[in-house]
Amino acid sequence: MKFLIFAVGNKMPEWVEAGFKEYARRMPHEAAIELLELRPEKRGEGKKVEQLLDAEGARILAALPPKCRIVAMDERGRQWTTAQLANSITGWMRNGGDTAFIVGGADGLDASIKNLADEVLALSALTLPHGLVRILLAEQLYRAVSLIKRHPYHRA
Repeated sequence: MKFLIFAVGNKMPEWVEAGFKEYARRMPHEAAIELLELRPEKRGEGKKVEQLLDAEGARILAALPPKCRIVAMDERGRQWTTAQLANSITGWMRNGGDTAFIVGGADGLDASIKNLADEVLALSALTLPHGLVRILLAEQLYRAVSLIKRHPYHRA
């Protein structure tokens, strides 16, 4: 199984790349994390937010592999505990296939992506910087897999 993190946005600071890479490096081979950055839509030129989200949504849909599980990250999504995430991952591993986590750009995600998603999750009710979301999501995936494997990283 592979965790694919689709993130709208590029040119992240070095600390974001370093933090993400640290947790991706720790993941066991059978649960690898891969980051796929998608170019954000250019702001300005009289474009409305809905147009920007629609264009970014189309890029996301075009990049998604067929038959993958889709988890949209949104501050208004459900908040799981690490144990709930681990339970879901256990089921996903049993069912096979990859899981794509989608992190929107500055204006969030298009409604079509959220409607298509198998799950809509929030890391927090707070609005988080998108670079930090990449690191937190990678860390939580690592923590959940560590919990599944009974590795001492996770302590309840």
